[in-house]
Amino acid sequence: MTETLSYAEALKILGCKDSRLVKVVDFAATAALTGWALAGGAELALGLRDLQEDAVRYGNDVVRRVPEWRSGAGRFARTQRLAAVHAVVIVSAYFEALGQVSLPFGLDRLDRDRPGGGTGGGTRAAAFAELVEKLLTEPLPRPEPHRPYAETREAVEHRYRRMSEAVAVYVREVAVWDELSADDRVRVPALLVEGPSAHALRIYDEDYRSLTLDSPEFRMWSLVTETQTFAPGLSRVARLLAELAPPRVGDRPMIHLVRLAAAALDQSLMAVGKAPDDVTLPLLGEGYISPRCKVAEMTGESAPAVKSWWKSRLELADAEAFLVGHLTSPHATQAPLVVLGEPGSGKTKLTEVLAARLAASEFLPIKVELRDVAAESSLISQIEQGISPVLPEKVKYQDLVEAAEGMLPVVMLDGFDELLQAADTNRYDYLEQVQEFQDEQSRLGRPVAVIVTSRTVVADRVRFPQGVLTIELQPFEKEQVRQWLEIWAETNRPVLSRRGRTPLPADVALAQGELARQPLLLLLLAIHDAADNALQRDEAVLGRGRLYESLIRGVADREIVKNPEARALPADRRRGLVDRELVRLGAVALSMFVRGRAVVSEAALDRDLPALCGAPGEEQRDEGGWARRATERFFFVHADDTGDTRDYEFLHATFGEFLVAWLAVYALRDLVRRHGRDDDLAGRLVDDDLLYAVTSFSCLAERGPTVGFAMELLGALPAEVRARSVTLLGALLRESLHERPRRSFLAFRPVRHPVPRRLAAYAANLTLLVVAASDKPVSVSELLHDSGDFARWSSYAHLWKSQLGGEGWTGLIGALPARRVVDGGKRDIRLGGSAESWAFEGAGWWFGRAKPVARTRTLGRYKSYALEERPYLLNVDADLLTDSLHGDDEAHPSLIVVQRTSGQVVSCTRLVEEVLMNRPSSAEARVALYADAIAAVSAFQTLRSRRLLDLVLRALTLEGPAMPFQDRAGILGGLAEDGVDPALWRPLLESMFFERSDSWEILLRAGVPEAVMREVRTP
Repeated sequence: MTETLSYAEALKILGCKDSRLVKVVDFAATAALTGWALAGGAELALGLRDLQEDAVRYGNDVVRRVPEWRSGAGRFARTQRLAAVHAVVIVSAYFEALGQVSLPFGLDRLDRDRPGGGTGGGTRAAAFAELVEKLLTEPLPRPEPHRPYAETREAVEHRYRRMSEAVAVYVREVAVWDELSADDRVRVPALLVEGPSAHALRIYDEDYRSLTLDSPEFRMWSLVTETQTFAPGLSRVARLLAELAPPRVGDRPMIHLVRLAAAALDQSLMAVGKAPDDVTLPLLGEGYISPRCKVAEMTGESAPAVKSWWKSRLELADAEAFLVGHLTSPHATQAPLVVLGEPGSGKTKLTEVLAARLAASEFLPIKVELRDVAAESSLISQIEQGISPVLPEKVKYQDLVEAAEGMLPVVMLDGFDELLQAADTNRYDYLEQVQEFQDEQSRLGRPVAVIVTSRTVVADRVRFPQGVLTIELQPFEKEQVRQWLEIWAETNRPVLSRRGRTPLPADVALAQGELARQPLLLLLLAIHDAADNALQRDEAVLGRGRLYESLIRGVADREIVKNPEARALPADRRRGLVDRELVRLGAVALSMFVRGRAVVSEAALDRDLPALCGAPGEEQRDEGGWARRATERFFFVHADDTGDTRDYEFLHATFGEFLVAWLAVYALRDLVRRHGRDDDLAGRLVDDDLLYAVTSFSCLAERGPTVGFAMELLGALPAEVRARSVTLLGALLRESLHERPRRSFLAFRPVRHPVPRRLAAYAANLTLLVVAASDKPVSVSELLHDSGDFARWSSYAHLWKSQLGGEGWTGLIGALPARRVVDGGKRDIRLGGSAESWAFEGAGWWFGRAKPVARTRTLGRYKSYALEERPYLLNVDADLLTDSLHGDDEAHPSLIVVQRTSGQVVSCTRLVEEVLMNRPSSAEARVALYADAIAAVSAFQTLRSRRLLDLVLRALTLEGPAMPFQDRAGILGGLAEDGVDPALWRPLLESMFFERSDSWEILLRAGVPEAVMREVRTP
């Protein structure tokens, strides 16, 4: 959790000079560690009345001086001061209310026997020490931009009740209590608990309203419930920040360069190499619409990768005010802000526009494209790599921050999903490393705010520290679509009218459904319609793949017809030229895809393109210029010049994913064209060289959208073409692992993979394509001509798991729905079909619906279910294609999953892997993880589940006292209750038995059988 201030800490931050307050605060802090006597309580000449008067006087003085603190301090120092002011206001409001409560005695009477005075003074002094500790040293609530003010007010009210309870306890320890009547002894505690709390809350409300008038930060910290006004380019962020502090001038040269690099508002809305001739793209500062967002604070039960989980999260009424409030709050320097969104939702553009707005104020925006840095570097090294293109010489992060002189660095780590794709190892702890970096920098006096962006779908591949704020960008509302199209129309109406066209109307765009709700896709719709107003003439609803293909074909055709000779060609010849252009672009995308990067060098493309796209023998001639010829015409390819080299990247990753899918389907269509009339393929050598070259380097499912695009493209083919594709693909799959005497396209080798890996990728992609092309579920026995033991299927599955790597294997089992069936008394496996989504909605994961059997077990807040095999199998982990889909039922149990209360579904195997390799740092989170894993693996007593349970319990035994004794005892009791073999959990019991003197009683109450404990206790 992020840290909050106590009253004592607030006084130190504000430099309190009130000697009596400082003395009592020091006393309270020391007494908490050493006791009142050693802390000097006997000499403390201060009572509750004195404390009340001093706290109220100092609180009034602090509120009066707030306007003076707007200048003369850096951004973070001012944030700390204002957080300290809020803590002081909470306590001073309480003491003011305490002085006004109607009691049968005054506060001065409580001080007659203050510490050191009278008989029994030692007891009362210790009580006074405990009172000031509870009043002054415990953390206090603070406003947060992601919480409504009502929630902060409720937390303050709860704190007031605890303070009142502490005062009521203290009253019982002083002499005045003995003088009260019996009725007063009943009435006084209730008066102390109820009276000051309610009155203090009213005073706090008044003081907070006063603070919002004197300090705009307090308004930003509680604006979440206000209505958002749509404005382009986050322009309100700049205005709100200008209210907080004046812009800085006279920066050092390196700071000036960094801030200048962030000021991109006058650039095109898309970083294009060449925009279409028919349109003018709006500028970033004008065409970027402030997004709608939902916000959540992460807990152990959060499931940010699950679309349905976000439905109940709080929607920010004003995203711009939230961003300002967050960056000016203490929370920003204690934990990263994670920005999630679907492809095309505007995550990168948000960081670009926000950086530009921050650059004009007292922040130092540092934007880091994670796809361009070394994936395994330390975070500080990645930041230095990110700023190196901006500065003329290499600069250390520390030197940059020191040169900023009080500016708050805001590091924007854009594209965590791209970092995952480039990394060879797991970055599950990346956000924890970010938070550790922030902690370290704060200790060094260099606080830093961090923002991390990522696709929502990969959010389950990183561990979220407790308390981290996460926002998910939401699709456009209708009014935002209309507002953006008004900007588009204003920019393009003159150029379109000269060609007899009109800008895209909002109603026509909204008829396209979700395509109009994502910022990038809305822009593409507008560009697509600008060519010949196709959307305005055609009422059909486009799919994303059809939109991409129509857009690319339209641009390519317009470029081709600029040549008079090409313009005179027949329509089919022109379509062939357009196809050739798409093949080249598909080759560019494939060159990136198989390397696992979003960027490819010019030299690499000059090698790859002629090898795949050139005429026979052309790949041997070093003509050069292939990269530039393939990319120069198309606005969605961005070229980045760095010195003597040139790198290319697609404007958005989904363009590359679509083109890889298009190229694979094109190769399949070419295969059908050449072999479509062959009735008997047995024993014949099918010429699949192009398809093999395109699909044998990487599994298409490494990027989920690629499979979705392939399905859409295949679904648009005529039924007879799809049917012939299924036949050809099945024949190729059955022969895919056998040796071929010769191959074409041998010079196309963007990466050097071992032969088994290429064969595995090819076979996996053939399987994906045959399932995508088929109109009905595919029978494994028919597809592979497999026998009842599924030996061939098993060999393919093991090959895929061993060769495709984590990305390929995980993607394959996520994109390949499967279920066991019994048909005519024979067992089979069916691939594909219309399996309903049971979890991970919208993430491209296909699940069958399974109902729980009678045996269920509740453990804590979690429930594990043993799922029946017969209706469906959930393809949630590696067991789907290996363990769960072959072998007999005795050796391989039904797939076990744990469904959390949030709706998230986690597999048994995944939980065990987390226990063994990725245990969370906090004891509470580890307890929940062990509970999940044990509940899952102990649900069925089979050989495999016994082995997994043994692994989990061994890991728990090694935890020792690091895991709370009561929690371990509860787990043992649950295992005994479920009849799990004591031999499995006896080592854990032995390790705990002599750990504490009352272990016998605790274990017995937890349900551990006394007989088993006696066996362990007896040598």
